[in-house]
Parts: sequence; structure tokens; C-alpha cells
Amino acid sequence: MGEGLFQPLHILLIIGIALLVFGTSKFAAVGKGLGEGIRNFKSAMKQPDELKKEDPSAAKKEVATEAEEEKKS
Repeated sequence: MGEGLFQPLHILLIIGIALLVFGTSKFAAVGKGLGEGIRNFKSAMKQPDELKKEDPSAAKKEVATEAEEEKKS
């Protein structure tokens, strides 16, 4: 067996205990939330690249409108 703190058997044991403590519905909700968070992060990372490719002036206009909105509030 390999050395180290987290061997595969340890990880399976931790997941099994978490499943028993929280139940399947809570476990599924955590997985769904984590998946949505990763998806949102990826789309946010792609968004600035898409703005640069389309039209550089469009990105400047968007930043200007956001600055105006912040001044109003």
C-alpha cells in the first residue's frame, strides 16, 4: 500500500461517513451546487475573451455603462 495521509481506502471511508451523516438528498444538493459553481466560473472566464474577439469598443462601452450605473447608486 502507498504511504500518505489520504489513501484511496481513506477517501472512500470519508465519503461513506459523509453520506451516512448528511443523507443522499443533502449530498446531491452539494454536488449540484458545486457543479453550478464550476459552470458559472467557466462561463465568466470565457466572457471577457468573447468580448475582445467581437469588438474592442463594445467592451469599453460596457465598462462605461457599468461605471455610470455605480455612480447613480
